[in-house]
Formats: sequence, structure tokens, C-alpha cells
Amino acid sequence: MAGRRFSLLRLFRRKKEEESPGAAPAQQPEEVQQVQPPQEDAGQERTEEQLRARGRFHRAAQTFMKFMGSRRRKARITPADVQAQPDTILTQLTKPDVSTASTAVPAKCDTATSDLTTHWDTTSTDDVSHCDSVLPGLTEEADATTTEGVASTDAAPVQRLADTPSLEFLEERAVSAEVTITPDGDMQQRPPTVPKLAWVKEEKKEESPRAAPTQQPEEVQQVQPPQEDAGQERTEEQLRARGRFRRAAQLVCRFIRCIWHEEATFMATGDTANSDLFNAQTSAALLDMLVENGVYKAKQVPAIVRCIHQWLTSNVSDEHRLDKTLVLLTEEHPMDVAVTLLRSAPACDRAARTMWKTLISSRWTKEPVLQILFRVLEYWPAHRRRTSDGDERDVFALAATVALWEILQLSHSWCPGGVKDNFPRLLLTLLFQVFISTEEMSEEVETFWRQCREQRSLPPNPNRFAVQTVKALLRQLLGEDVLMAIGRKCGWDMLLKADSHHYAVGLLARELCRVSCSFGRSIAVSLLPRLSRGEPLWELPALAFLVEVLHCLNPRQCGPSVLQIISRHLRSQCPARRRLALRGLVVLSRDPAMAKSMRSLSESLLELLQDADTDAVQMTLSAFINVLHFQIVKISTPTALKLLEALRPLFDNEHSQLQQLSMLLFWELMEATERSKSLKPHVYLSLVPFYFNWHNENQRVAEASWRALFGAARFLKWRDLEDLVTMEQPWRFPECLLEKDRSRVGQYVRQALPFLESPEKPLRKLAIKFLGIAARSMKQEQPELQLICQALQDMTDDSPAVSNLAQETLHIIRAVRRTSFFPFW
Repeated sequence: MAGRRFSLLRLFRRKKEEESPGAAPAQQPEEVQQVQPPQEDAGQERTEEQLRARGRFHRAAQTFMKFMGSRRRKARITPADVQAQPDTILTQLTKPDVSTASTAVPAKCDTATSDLTTHWDTTSTDDVSHCDSVLPGLTEEADATTTEGVASTDAAPVQRLADTPSLEFLEERAVSAEVTITPDGDMQQRPPTVPKLAWVKEEKKEESPRAAPTQQPEEVQQVQPPQEDAGQERTEEQLRARGRFRRAAQLVCRFIRCIWHEEATFMATGDTANSDLFNAQTSAALLDMLVENGVYKAKQVPAIVRCIHQWLTSNVSDEHRLDKTLVLLTEEHPMDVAVTLLRSAPACDRAARTMWKTLISSRWTKEPVLQILFRVLEYWPAHRRRTSDGDERDVFALAATVALWEILQLSHSWCPGGVKDNFPRLLLTLLFQVFISTEEMSEEVETFWRQCREQRSLPPNPNRFAVQTVKALLRQLLGEDVLMAIGRKCGWDMLLKADSHHYAVGLLARELCRVSCSFGRSIAVSLLPRLSRGEPLWELPALAFLVEVLHCLNPRQCGPSVLQIISRHLRSQCPARRRLALRGLVVLSRDPAMAKSMRSLSESLLELLQDADTDAVQMTLSAFINVLHFQIVKISTPTALKLLEALRPLFDNEHSQLQQLSMLLFWELMEATERSKSLKPHVYLSLVPFYFNWHNENQRVAEASWRALFGAARFLKWRDLEDLVTMEQPWRFPECLLEKDRSRVGQYVRQALPFLESPEKPLRKLAIKFLGIAARSMKQEQPELQLICQALQDMTDDSPAVSNLAQETLHIIRAVRRTSFFPFW
């Protein structure tokens, strides 16, 4: 490859030496800048010079694009083929056709050229030799093209060489090419006093007959402006054009090195030594050409993205200049563009905000870019994404959060469709970020956030910034009312505390469901896979959210998976998780289909009835009541026995809610259980508590007791007792009970004695009367009789009405023992 390249250059130099022998050395660029020809009309001549400069840059850029486009050729010609046709190659290299305008370069390159002339003139020429070595073909072609198309910008594209050096030639740096092309051997062959146009025409006359026909001299002369000293002024104009082109080529080479040679240090630090590269619009034009014509490799996309970001940083007033270029690049390489932008500008500066807004505003790039942001958001603290250039540096989730926040801020009154469609996924991810950044903060996250704060004024803690993003998301989708409702209940403050985070998440879920059940349903569906995997870090807040939105779900679709999640948490050691699981179970038990599926949870629920947590016991009773209410499942005798044993202590519990629920469950159990002799002893022992609570001051407890007593009488098939309860004649209950079941009078007395110490005065008086009736049917030797007398004797410190009733009852009992007569009172 190198040999073929050098042979082409030698042939080119030999051909030019034959055509123009004895050429004087050309004037140096530094000297050119000092020579200024006289001008009659400065304004008019400056306009013509700008037009000619624009044409020169157009043709130079066209030649550069043809040079770059050769890299995409799959088939290459061997050196032997090149040597077989040297005349054709030289003709193509030195004699381009002048015909129609080229379409290989975007029109925006022309519009920017006139503004760049001053910038090129002031650019340092330290790297000129390097430019000639990197782009020798580009320099030679541009010189030839410039001389023949001075007055016209519509130059035909230069034909592609049979084996033009590809981009690999740039990477090899072509050191030997610098030696081949020297001022003595090439650039200084033209006479300084002869106009370049005349030299070209003379050169064309002496060329080989195999060369392509050139434009006629009279056609060229017609477009030349009138000049007093054509020879001298043409030479100075040629020298100035050559100096401008050499400086432009230097700028192009420096720009190409930034992309192809990956000057990572410059890109990362923004070296001011290269800031002029991005202050000019030349780089923007070249970026347009590279992207629109596809003359780049996939591994160079991150470098191009960094160049676009640097250019936007340097050009504040022209921030939409590269919108189309950025969109085209993102359509082909969305992952490389998004990840590189997150790495280059994690704090999302002004240039990065412009780039994100451009990508989100385009319908072609919006969806893929948002999906990449969402995937990065889901990994905490960072996710490793390999770009095409082999970069595997971690991409922090907080960088994606900052980008999302800026996207929401830029949208103002509208929200991107991708954000709406992925609202459940986004909200859950952001809530997880709030929790994990509150619970634990790794050193790498703190370092990253400190760097972001140095670049921008961000909140001191990442969790507060995540809360701000949640607010922005809810404001866009649900309005300000939801934010105010959560704020009034201190939800945002609770969200920032680890011990109250799950309460705040539940509050947020309730407010979402109040506004829209569809939002709650979609979030619950997204939440089920997370809970099924059993993520320990955010499991409690996730369970709190799920419980609040269960009523929005279709139990037939999501019920089995929800029931599986809840059953796992019923035996958790964490009281908060057990409570949340029971709350979810109460909601599920209201559906008949789910009530039948909960039969497998009976053992776990029976254990929870003995829990010290009153809330847990209360919800367990409610779940049992809902399941038995549908009468779909028949309770087996062993399960019913265990349930009756667990319920009996709750009939006299100090919490009225537990009393009410336990009696209602007893009544439902009597309806759903088959009659069995093994259950009757437990039913007998429940009659006395039901009788006393029938007179309870709490109306709900009294009603539940009446129901339970009716269910017990029906289960025992005591028709007279059932009628007594139906007619609501409680004063007849003691006689009826003690008459029908004399064998258990002692047990009934022991159950009635604690009611003498009840805080309710009616219950104490009722207990005294019950004990007096029971004593009539007891034998003298029964120990319970002595217990009755002792208890009544100790009630002297009670209220006068209760004390007097107790003393009268005691006096009657003693009289009966002496005379064996028990009057009715």
C-alpha cells in the first residue's frame, strides 16, 4: 500500500517538472499576508473575493469527501494495476472536469465559508507540514481545482482515484509522503510573475493526448473580472488562496485527529488550545458532511458526539446548527450517542440540554433514547454499557435521572409520549432511588454527586433530587393537586426518611388511585415482577404500594401471583411486612374466587390469631370472616376446633373491635361447619360470654353477641333457647341455660365470676343475678358455691346499688343453705 502511494506521488511530481521547468519558488504564506493589491472598490472586490473563497472551500470540501468516501470501498486494486495506467491516474488527479455542481457536500458548507476566512488567516501554521503529510492528495487536488474554477462555484466532482488512500492512511500518518512532496519539488514550480490561469492553460497544451479535454480558454476568459495588472494581481491572489487553503487544511486535519485519533484528553478537559477548532463553523460543516455521507466508523461515533457537545459549548448563539446531524447520527447509533452523552455531561450542562431536547423532539429518536435512559435508571448505582469504541466505564443512574429531570423541565406543558407510556416503570424506579439513596450511599455515588454539584447547583443529597424528579413527573401527568395533597399529609418529608418511607409510598399510591385507577392498576402490574423476585432492599415499600392498589386489579388475572407474594410475607419476622400482607389478604378475601384459594393459608392465619399485635389479629379475623361469608369452603372439624380454641380468649378481650370480630367469626363458623360432637363442648363454653356481652354498652359488640348466641343455639339445636334469643328476652336466659345443662353449672359459674369486676355497672349487676340463680341448683359440697359467697362478700366497696344487690343475694344464698329452701327473687 505504501509503495503504491509513493509511486503515485513520484509520477505526479515528475509530470509537473516536465510541464513547467525552471519554475521559481513560490512565496511563503507569511509573506503573502503582507502583500495587498490596490483595490478601487473595496466593498465590491471583497464580495467577489468572498464568492471565490466560498467556491474554493466548496471544491476543497468536495475533494475531501471524495477522499474520505474511498474508505468504504470493499474491493481494492493491486499495485500492479495502478502501475499499468499511470497516465489515466495523473489525468484524473491534475485535470478535473469543470461542469455541473457537485452534490457530495451539503449546501451549508458554502454559507459558512465566507465567515471563516478571517479565522483561517489567523490560525497558526505550525502544523502545515503535518497537514500536507496527512492529506497530500487533498492538497494537490484542491490546488488544481482552485486555479481552474476561480469565478465559478459550480465545479464538477473530481473523479475517484483507482486506489485512493483510505482512512487507514490518516492513521498511518504517512511520514514518507512529507519527504516526497517538498517545496523544491512541487509547490515552487510555478513562475511567480505568470498568472496561474495562464500556467494552467499552457500546461494543458503540453499534456498527453490521452488526457481528458479541458475547458476552452475563451470560456474561462469571459468570467474573469477586469484588472489593470492581471499577471501580478493573479499571482498574489493565488498565493493568498493557497495560504487560506493550507490553513483550512490544517484546521481540517486537527478536527480529523480529534475524531479519528481519539484525543480523549482534549475531549474530557476541553483544552483551550483547541478551542478555536469548535469556535469556527468549519467543524460544524465537517460534522454535517461526515454524518450525512456516512464516512465514519461505528467506533468513531462517541468521538463525534463529544465533538458536537464541545461545539455547542463554544457556540451559544447557534445551538441548533447541528440538530439534523445529531438526529441522523442517533438514528443509526442510539446507544452510542445516549451513553456517550451521559458520560461526557453527567450534570447535563447547557449544551447537553440542547442535545437531549433535540433527541426527544424528534419522532425518530425519541423512543430509542428514552428506552436507553430508562434502562440506565433501573441499575443502581451504575450500569456498565459498552460503546462501539470499547469504552466500558460505568454509567451512573443519577446521570440518567438528571437527564430525565431536564427533559421534564424542558417540556413544560407537555410530556413526551415515551414518558407517559413508561410512567409506572419510571415512578417505581425513582421511588427506589429515593429509598436506596436514603438508606445507604456508597463512596462512588457520593464522589459522582459531588462532581455534579461542582458543575451545577444541584441539591446536596441525591435522594432530594430524586424526589424533585418524582414531583416533576407527577406534575406533568397528574397535575399540581396530587402534589399538594401529599404535601399536606407530610408525604414528601416521610419519603426522605428510611423508617417512614413505606408509609409515604402507600400515601402516594392512595392519591394516585384517587385520581385515576388506571394509573394504580398499571403500576401494580409493573410491581408484581419485582415482588416475585424478592428484592430485599425495596420489598417493604413495594408491598405497601401493592396493598393500596389491590382494589384496582382484576383478582382473576393477578390474584394467584398476589396471593403467592402475600403468603410469603405472612410468616415474616418483620411486623410491618406481616401487617401489610394481612391488609392485602383482607382485600383479596372479598372476592369469591380468591376466598376459595385462601384455604391453603388457614394454618398461617391460625398462628396469627395468637399474635401480640392487635392490628394483626384484627385483620386476621376480618380475612377469616370474609372467606367464610361466601360459604364456598366448608371448614374441616380439626380446623374448626383450632379456630374455636383461638377465639374463646378473644370474647372477653379489652379491645371492643376484637370482641366484635371474634363473635362474628364464631357465628360464620357455626354456619360453615358441619355439626360434630367434638365441637359441642367448645360451643357450650361460649354461651355465658355471649350472654353477658349481649348487654354490653357498645352497641356493635352487643349485636355481634346476639348473633353469636343465636348461632350457638342453632348449632346445639336448643329450640327454646333459640326462640328466647329471637324474641330478645335476656332475663330468661340464665334459667333456661342452667335448666337445660345442669352438668356444666360449675363451668358456667367460673365463667361468670370475672364479670363481677367488669368496668361496666350493668354487667356487674347482671353477674350477681346470674350467680344467685346458679347457686340455687348447686349442691352444698360444690366448691363453686363457696366461690360465689366469697365474691359477693367482697363487693362492699362497690357502688351502693351494686353493693346492696350483692348483700341481698348473699343473704338469700345463706338462708337457703340453712333451710334448704331457695325462694324465687
